[in-house]
Order: sequence, then structure tokens, then C-alpha cells
Amino acid sequence: MPIKTKRIYDPPSPEDGVRILVMRFYPHGIKRSAFHEWRKELGTEPDLIRVWKSGAISWDEFARRYEAQISADPKAQATIDELARRARKETLTLLCACEDEAHCHRTLLKTMIERHMKTMRQRR
Repeated sequence: MPIKTKRIYDPPSPEDGVRILVMRFYPHGIKRSAFHEWRKELGTEPDLIRVWKSGAISWDEFARRYEAQISADPKAQATIDELARRARKETLTLLCACEDEAHCHRTLLKTMIERHMKTMRQRR
């Protein structure tokens, strides 16, 4: 099944499947009914967001550091594994507040989960 990404502020649709908030901090003005699960451990570390938004690092460096952050966190790794298994059976939509999908960790996260799914298939 597909893994999708969307802004948390976009209205839900039936095609979203399971809506998973992947932000460390709760977004302003959002009701709990706007998503099904909240996976804080997949959100970006505050210091990393700060240096990216200040322009001190490039998008490529942000992506490298975010992936290193996730790889170093056993809880995040377990969540990636769980979501990869679930994505084989159900549609998942990763949600974040970022307006620019191309420069949002939810897009990086989608790629990580899909890569993990591919690795899982190769092991079988």
C-alpha cells in the first residue's frame, strides 16, 4: 500500500488511510481528531530545525543529520520497522506542519520507510 505525505492543516480524506502525525511538538489549532496516531520520536530535533531554518546548513546536510538522528534512536528505528510492516497492508499518511513538502522531514521519513520495506522484501 502507498505511503503518502500531507500537511496536518490539509483536510483529511478517505484516501489518507491511517493519518500519522510525525512532529515532535503538537501543531497549533489542530484537534486530536485530525489524525490517528502521534509519533513524536520521528519528529526533528529542535536544534536541527533551528540551524536549518536559520540557513546555517543546506537541505542536504539537514537530510543527512535527520537520518543520523533517526538511525541513532532505537525507538525511532522500531517505529520505522513497524510502519514499514504496516505499509505493506494499509495506506499510511505522514503528517507535518511544513508548507514545503520538498523540504520537510516527512518526505525524508517516507523515503526511509520505503527503503526499509525494500530491505524487508529482499530478506524474504
